[in-house]
Amino acid sequence: MKYTQLGRTGLKVSRLVLGTMNFGPQTDEPTSHSIMDAALGAGLNFFDTANVYGWGENKGRTEEILGTWFAQGGGRRDKTVLATKVYANMAGEGDPWPNYDRLSALNIRRAVEASLKRLQTDYIDLYQFHHVDRRTPFEEIWQAVDVLIQQGKVLYAGSSNFPGYKIAQANETAARRGSVGLVSEQCLYNLAERRAEMEVIPAAQEYGLGVIPWSPLHGGLLGGVIKKEVEGGRRASGRSADALANSSVRAQVQAYEDLLDKHGLEPGETALAWLLTRPGVTGPIVGPRTAEQLESALRALELELSEEVLSALDEVFPGPGASPEAFAW
Repeated sequence: MKYTQLGRTGLKVSRLVLGTMNFGPQTDEPTSHSIMDAALGAGLNFFDTANVYGWGENKGRTEEILGTWFAQGGGRRDKTVLATKVYANMAGEGDPWPNYDRLSALNIRRAVEASLKRLQTDYIDLYQFHHVDRRTPFEEIWQAVDVLIQQGKVLYAGSSNFPGYKIAQANETAARRGSVGLVSEQCLYNLAERRAEMEVIPAAQEYGLGVIPWSPLHGGLLGGVIKKEVEGGRRASGRSADALANSSVRAQVQAYEDLLDKHGLEPGETALAWLLTRPGVTGPIVGPRTAEQLESALRALELELSEEVLSALDEVFPGPGASPEAFAW
């Protein structure tokens, strides 16, 4: 396993992040435990979840699955760098009471205690804001987080789905308070979706945040979806199906698969390996539903992409260009 520092911190994390969003909704508890055991056995130490995972009436279920896994002992918790998130409404279905969502000091306090209970741990390594809260000033957010850090319940704070200017605003406010501020940003970033290169990633690099891309295969679009249709009759679904309905997108994906076929490369592994070459990227989040999917993701760590392949990928999926030159003189 390869490791790197998380942003400007001294924390060492694996270059792949185990995403747990499927644990509960699509992967049962025993299989989820087996996947986590296999990940930890391979040296993957960075696990990501969120309080809302499980969704609907089962919100919090994914954190519970991690909690029962930690409770098995064997050093599982000590070896794991645990990241979870706060923002989504955690009130019960039809519950009209306010203050169960967003980033008020009250909800942060309430949410972290609930997550700790579900996770069966007494601290969270990386506590991430799942979305921007336009109603709550960062002074209030950092006040709440600083208390949690002083109590030892949270070690670091990160953001998710933040635009560049909010990363700057958050960390400038933290600096005025003498707080550590954000140390990571979890954003949508992959070969087919490179808008983060315009502002988010430059802001993250400027402020010393590690970038943690989510949806590295863009909902399966970069995982060989056309080839799977042709060879196995398995049709795309969800986001990838919607995207392939656009003829220009389908042609782009076909060009991507043809390029990799020419070089004997597997699409999903290549998409992950490409992210590992990108400046500022700590490691992409992989969300395996099965042990086989985890094994495929791990192989990406050993994949060395040649300059020829990297240049050809840029031609198929051109990025937006450097900022501000991409939109200015």
